[in-house]
Amino acid sequence: MGYKKWTASAEQLRAEPKYGSLLAAKFVNCMMWEGKKSVSQRILYDALDRIAKKITDVEPIEVFETAVQNVRPSVQIRSRRVGGSNYQVPMSVDSKRSQALAIRWILLAARAKKGRPMEERLASELIDAYNRQGAAISTRENVHRMADANKAFAHFAW
Repeated sequence: MGYKKWTASAEQLRAEPKYGSLLAAKFVNCMMWEGKKSVSQRILYDALDRIAKKITDVEPIEVFETAVQNVRPSVQIRSRRVGGSNYQVPMSVDSKRSQALAIRWILLAARAKKGRPMEERLASELIDAYNRQGAAISTRENVHRMADANKAFAHFAW
């Protein structure tokens, strides 16, 4: 049918040095602009240091991983053309895509908050996501709400 784009990024991904987390390494790679990985790592580490100061009873890397887990969507809307009409069909999301969406939404929400340094914005967004609030969580809720509203078309998912 169609071809799948395949990259070796999952096999080549190395855990980041400070916390040994693959998810943090993936997050750093997604946050990176123009190949400046050290800048991206510094932003993440500074954000995790800020989180450690605000939330003392939990390790900052656990706050980070829980925040990403809280933002991950379980369903998504896909447009499907059936009999001359377009339907918004709810479909379940596989784990790799849900993780990619969560990382993207957290970064978009952090970048949308203007006027402060990126590590400060990222730390506040991760704390919000950890507490199940904030812009990234509202994006997830909107996706779930759309899927729920269109579940009448779920029989078109094949």
